[in-house]
This record gives sequence, C-alpha cells and structure tokens, in this order.
Amino acid sequence: MTAFLNTKYRFLLIAAASLVLLPIAFQLIGLTLDAATVVVIFAMAAMGLNLLVGYTGLVSFGHAAWFGIGGYAAALAQLHWFKGQMLLPFAFSILFTAALSLIVGLLILRRRGVYFSLLTLALCALTFATAFRWTSLTGGEGGLGGIERGTLGPLNLDDHLTYYALVAVITLGVVYALQRVVRSPFGHVLVAIRENQQRATFQGYDTDRYKLLAFVLSATVTGLAGALMVFLHRLAAAESTAVHFSGELLAMVVIGGMHTFLGPALGALFFLLFRELFSMWTDNWLLYFGLIFVGFIIFSPAGLSGIGAKLHKRFRPPPEDGAAMSKRKIYEGLPLPAFLRPARREGAVLEAQGISKRFGGIQAVRDNSLSVEAGQIHALIGPNGAGKTTTFNLISGMFMADTGTVRLHGKEIQYLPPEQICRQGLARSFQITNLFQGLTIYENLRLSLQAQHAARFNVWRDIDSYPEIHAETAELMKFLGLEGMEEVGGGDLSYGGQRLVDLGIALGSKPKVLLMDEPLAGLAAAERERVSRLVTTIASNIPVLIVEHDIDRVLSLSHRVTVMNQGEVLMSGSPDEVRNDHRVQEIYTGTGTPPVTGRSGVASDDRPLVLDFSKVNAFYGKSHILNDASLQVREGEIVALLGRNGAGKSTLLKALTGLLKPASGKVDYAGRNIAGMGAPDIARLGIGYVPQGRGLFAGMTVAENLALGRLARATDGSQGIVWSEAQILEYFPRLKARMHVAADYLSGGEQQMVAVARALSGNVRLLLLDEPFEGLAPTVVQELFTVFDKLRQHVSIVIVEHNLDLVLALSDRVYALERGAVFHEGPAQPLLTDLDYRKKILWL
Repeated sequence: MTAFLNTKYRFLLIAAASLVLLPIAFQLIGLTLDAATVVVIFAMAAMGLNLLVGYTGLVSFGHAAWFGIGGYAAALAQLHWFKGQMLLPFAFSILFTAALSLIVGLLILRRRGVYFSLLTLALCALTFATAFRWTSLTGGEGGLGGIERGTLGPLNLDDHLTYYALVAVITLGVVYALQRVVRSPFGHVLVAIRENQQRATFQGYDTDRYKLLAFVLSATVTGLAGALMVFLHRLAAAESTAVHFSGELLAMVVIGGMHTFLGPALGALFFLLFRELFSMWTDNWLLYFGLIFVGFIIFSPAGLSGIGAKLHKRFRPPPEDGAAMSKRKIYEGLPLPAFLRPARREGAVLEAQGISKRFGGIQAVRDNSLSVEAGQIHALIGPNGAGKTTTFNLISGMFMADTGTVRLHGKEIQYLPPEQICRQGLARSFQITNLFQGLTIYENLRLSLQAQHAARFNVWRDIDSYPEIHAETAELMKFLGLEGMEEVGGGDLSYGGQRLVDLGIALGSKPKVLLMDEPLAGLAAAERERVSRLVTTIASNIPVLIVEHDIDRVLSLSHRVTVMNQGEVLMSGSPDEVRNDHRVQEIYTGTGTPPVTGRSGVASDDRPLVLDFSKVNAFYGKSHILNDASLQVREGEIVALLGRNGAGKSTLLKALTGLLKPASGKVDYAGRNIAGMGAPDIARLGIGYVPQGRGLFAGMTVAENLALGRLARATDGSQGIVWSEAQILEYFPRLKARMHVAADYLSGGEQQMVAVARALSGNVRLLLLDEPFEGLAPTVVQELFTVFDKLRQHVSIVIVEHNLDLVLALSDRVYALERGAVFHEGPAQPLLTDLDYRKKILWL
C-alpha cells in the first residue's frame, strides 16, 4: 500500500477517488449523472490532447476532428456491422482512428509550429463539412440516430449509473495507460522534444518518429472519448467535429494546466461546471468563458494546477542558485567513466575532404579539409565569420554540404541526418548553451544516456526500471562535478553550470569523436581552468575537435590546429607552427600596411562629447557579458572597438542601442541618460545601427528598405544629420540602378550599402557599424572605406571590425575589449604603424 501511495501511483489514486466522488458531488449540487459522465468523457479527450500539446509541444487547433471521427466510426460500426453490440464498435473505432491518424500524421507532421496548427484546423473544418453534408453516410445535419447501448453481460447499460461506471472504468484504464506512457523512456523523450527538439535530435533521437506516435496515441484516446459520447447521447452528430469544440478542448487543457498529468481533467470539470451553472444566468456564458481563458493565458499560463504551485513557491521558495551550487560536490582528478571510453583506435578517426556550403549569395565554407587523429585535441580557430561553426554544422549533420565528403571511422556520413550521425559515434556541444531548460540537470544528462539504450523507444516500461541508465547518469554527474545538484533546473543554473551540462549532454551520447564549440566561452577564470582539465581528461580517451576563441588556452591544450579565414582553411600544423606563422598573425593583427588610408588627422580632444558609455554591465541570462565597460565618442571622430570573438563588442553595441538592457551603468548621449530606454526611442534620438549581417528586409526593394528607415524617425535634422534620397545616392551611386530590385537579390556589397543608407535615412548623429566589411570584395571594401571617411564630417561613428588594417586606418581612437572589459584605450595611429606594438596589445 505504501508503494501505491508514492509519487509514481499518486495520480492514479487521485483519478480513482475523483471518479467515485464525482457523481455524488454532482447530484448534491443538482446536476445529473449524465453531466458527470460528460465531464469524464471530456477529461479523457482533454488528456489525449494534452499528450500532444502539453508533453510534445505540438499545438492542435482541430482535435475535435478525432473526437467526431471516433464517434462516427463507432456509430457506423454498430449500425452496419455489429448491431446491438458496444465492445466491437469501440474496438473498430479505436483501430480506425489510429490508422487514419497515422496516415494524416505522416502528412501534416512535415510542418512545424503554426503551420502544423493551421493544418489541424483545416482538418477539423474539412471533417465538419464532410459530416454535415454527406447525408447518406453521416446523417447530415440531423446526425446518426438509433444507437443502442444494450447490455454487457448482466449489466444494463441503459441505466445512467451503470453507463457512468463503464465510462469511469474505461477512463481509469486510459489514465493508467497514459501514465505508463509519460513515465516511459518514450514519454520522457516527448518532453525533451517540447523543450528543445534540436537538442533531442543531436542526442540521437529520431524526433519525427516520436512525434508521429504521440500524434496517433493522442488522436486515438480522443477518438475513444468521442465513441463514449456517441453511446451516451445515442447520437453521432456533426457538432462533435466543429471548430469551436476544438477550441473548447484546447481551453480545457490550458485552464487545467497543460504541462501536468491530471490538469486537463480539472479543466474539463471547470468547463462543464461553468457551462451548466453559468448558463442558467446568461446565454452569453461562452463569452465569459473566453475571457477567463484569455485571463489564464496571460496571468496563469500553468492553469489551475499552476496556481497551487505558485502559492507553494511563494510560501516555501526554492533555494537560490548560490544555495543550489553550495550543495555541489567536486571531485578533482577523476578519470573518464569507463562506460564512456570507446575502443582504442589508431590513425584518422574523422576526415572532412573538400566540403563546401553556400547560403544564398554567401559562400560560408569553401573546399575545406581537415583530419582528426585518434588521441588528439584538434583545434579549429579563426576570426569572426571564418566559417568554423558552419564547418561544425556540416560535419555534425545540421546542414548538408554542397560538395565534399565527411568520414567517421572510414564511413561516409555527410548524407546522414544528425540523429544517425550521433548514433554512429559523433556528438557535439553548442556555441550557445543548448539545454532542456525546463528539465533538471539529472534529466538532461539521463536523456543522452537513454538515447544510447535499446529501450529508448519503449512506450510502456517505467524509466525507473532501468537501473543501469540511472547508475551511468549518477557517475557522469560526479565526473562533471555536478553531484548534489540533480534536482536543479537547467534554466536555473549559472552560465558556467549550463556550459558543464551542455558538455555532459554531448558526453552522455557515448561518442567516439567529440565536437566542442567554444566550451570556455563566458566562463569565470576558475571554471575555465576546471573545464580545460576536463577537456584534457576527455581527450585522453576520446578524440576532440574544438572551436575556441581563447587562443592562448586552445594552443596550450591542442595537439594540432587548423586555422580558417573567410571560409577557407588557411593552414594546419602544430600549435607552435600556428603561433609563429605570419599568415595567422596577419588575420588576427593585420599586416601593418593598410590597403587604403583615410584618417583625417584632425585632433578631436577638444570636440564636444557625443556619447559617454560609463561602467556598463550587461548579461545574457546569467552570463555576465559586459563588465564595467566604458568608452567615449566625440563629434566627428571614428572610434574602433577591437577584441577577439566573444569579447563583448557586438553586445556593447546592442546595449547602446537598447536591444539589450544594461544591468547597471550610465549611457549619456547628447546630454541625457538613455540606459534602459527602448530601442525604438533610442533610434529616434539619432543613433543609427547597422547590425552584423545587414538585417535587410528580404523581399522588399531598396527603395522600400530606405523608406522604412525614415518612416518612424524624424527627418528634420533636429536630432542629427539627415540625408535625402538624392544625397544618399551621391554616397552610393551604384544603388541608383537598384532602387526597385529586391534587397535579397543584391550582391553582398550592395546589401551593405543599403544597410548603411537605411541607417542614415532618419535623423542621425551617431552611427554604429558592426562588421561592415565582412565578406566583401576588396573593391567594395575600398568604396565603403571612402564613404565612412567622408561621413565623419557629419556624424560620429563607432565601428566593430575584425580587419585591423582597415579599421585602424579609418579610426581616430581605439578601445580593446577582453571578456567584456576595456583593457586598452588610446589613439589608433600607433597600432596602425607599429606592428610589434599591435601584437603586444592584441596578439597572444
């Protein structure tokens, strides 16, 4: 009995007790037994829908279609083939609904998000139209009558209480089955898909297969509820397939609590009580129900079930992150767990040969080749936009290469989907932490280990009946130094903790080759040391291909280094060879000989201050990106922001433009503090922003892009300089012939010109440029360089650019960032002309 009362069986006990008490309670408040039966049937239908919406994250706007199809299937089966029977029509309804939903699911699950939802809505509308108009089959507007309940052994099902008891027993069986499903390995994967489908795919799960089965199970349960409703009313009517009923089912799920097991049943009870009791006072009860539905979405997205959780959290708050971290036990020097060590191999374990990838007009990767040897850490380095992460994505299967081959242990994998590549033995971490935020740390790691188990698709056996998976998860937690934090949510972790979990998820896939994308990014010094030691330990057993922008660290860790620049492999060699190669030094520090020069040479110290960005701190989640960053910009000068990848340059521009709200600090612009203001308000004050990647409105012409640039901003010159279209075309004459061409059909250089012109189309006093020369041909670079040099006569400019020769030739002053803090400030001229000084400041 004690085991039955524990968490695993609690919901089943609650359901059983509720089914016993429901008819008694309804009769006490003046409602009928049939009303109680309707609640139970609605609860079953809503729980079926919740398997899709709440557990898998697929929002269906048309689930009434399956309710109606299940009902019609049972009715037609009894009327034509199984006269006077109930069990065989029920069986036929279940099989027919499952088969039809399998076919429909194969079609509509090809689409995601809103497109999937709209397809379910279209299915519902089509089903209703068919049921309403196909009179010879469905009875049309009048429906199919003549349904008989009959008897079941000695039971007379025409009796209201007896039929309620039958429905209650069937529902209890469905609840038990659904509980087995959601507690199985299959059910836990559904939650993973809801939280982060991409990560689940890269753990080795065929997510399409899981979603299809979830769709079939959801439709079948809802169809069974529809069949029970037909026998309750002895009528199959088109109304059961109506779109508004789909909305009501969805409302029951949301109001009850769509991420909880019994929440939808509570929502069904709320709906029927509201309808029965409130309709006595007004015919407009559905209007008020709709308002309540909207209220729940806005104020309590977790529904009625979530209200209790909120109250519990208020009176008994969970421990803060610091308290959670204090429970953490770190064991230094642990070896890699034995179950994660692959068989020893010799020679090349991962080979990419001649891989290329083009995105539209941008050649991201061109004819790249690299080879990772057994027992090595192989580093892939290069400046921003070099193509490192794209190369990772091509190797791991996120994108398919246009040309070239990728071999893992001699087998070609370039045409395989990510889940199959993972199961072949290649796992990866991500540049931006990619966790299941709503799951605990333990569940995040267990899902990876479960994906390598033969029972990963089991829909019936409880996850707790696999002790080997739990033992491996506990050992992995201990190795990562996360023991004691099993119940902490992935989204509640510090950034360093999330990095560790992201690494653990990749390790849990039991890889034979591990790809690590910037595992040290954003970590504090102590955590960087610890993760570096973990990487070394891992690499002693598993070959590692690593992308990392901490050049000093990665060269000290690596056995071999491949350097990329502008989508191509520049060289491969030992860390010492890379460190001393003049070509590598040039891509990080420049040649010291700019192709063009344009600095005006006018001293700016005495000019009025335009911007004072003082001691600003900014965060992405819990990651501290800007750390007391400060800079000043004066009238008519160009200020360069320099730093390695991940130093915080683009983040500083976003904090300045209002795209990222600063946590602290002051941003004085033209005499007023704009820190914390919204991006639209800051733009209207005269700050123009050209983001990395240009950010043009695809599908719109050049003229339309420029018009949008001035639509919401003043063009009277009150907050800065403003250019007419004619003046803009003087700066960018080649756009004159392109004014009515869609922006996405322009060359990269022309797109950059449009982006700058759009930023200048309203009042502008300060222009922010993020990587304006990236990926452009030399002639276009020179043309833009000249334009920016002329613009300094009218506006101040802050520029982020990794081509140091260009930016130092153009700028008056320089700020250099490292880990979000300014570590160097001074004139650009010494860095431009003295290459040794530049290397001292900006190189290793």
